[in-house]
Amino acid sequence: MIDRLAEVAQRNVSRETFEKLEAYAALLREESAHQNLISASTLDSLWDRHILDSAQLLRFEPRPGASWLDIGAGAGLPGIVVACLADGPVTLVEPRRLRVEFLHKVAESLHLNVSVLAAKAERAGGKYDVITARAVAKLSELLKISAHLSTRNTVWALPKGRSGIRELAEARKAWQGTFHVEQSVTDGDSSIVVATGVRAKG
Repeated sequence: MIDRLAEVAQRNVSRETFEKLEAYAALLREESAHQNLISASTLDSLWDRHILDSAQLLRFEPRPGASWLDIGAGAGLPGIVVACLADGPVTLVEPRRLRVEFLHKVAESLHLNVSVLAAKAERAGGKYDVITARAVAKLSELLKISAHLSTRNTVWALPKGRSGIRELAEARKAWQGTFHVEQSVTDGDSSIVVATGVRAKG
């Protein structure tokens, strides 16, 4: 699994890093008995469906040490996985209290360079090198609530399942920038919208 992880993330993965991800997976399984963090039907395929799927976003990191923002971080996917693999700071934005508590617990127990903000994206501040969000909102709505957190150089890396092309076509009506759709390397039916220079039209 460590070789597959390195292949997907396109970087070397140390034994220590792999052990952090294993510890995170254990915490996620444990907490899923108390709150609905991920679909119960995907627990048996946790590594493929969630951890590797999140790790592949590292290939869009513009430079080592880049700052990441994960909107609607939920169970920590992809934010906690990114924090285990990346060198830069990761900010997790999550409005739901129980999930915020879980994210704090994970960040502290794994000694991650993570900040957890208990808020909706609209109330977050700062500027980030990479912005990601998994299963939060349609692309046009996501850009609307979080564009203030980006610069012209920010890379957006947004997993979109099977709806990426359709959502991008809709978003282009109100947003401009350099957009393209990448195929997921963990699921042939899923896509990732990658964008830079995102700004509202008009």
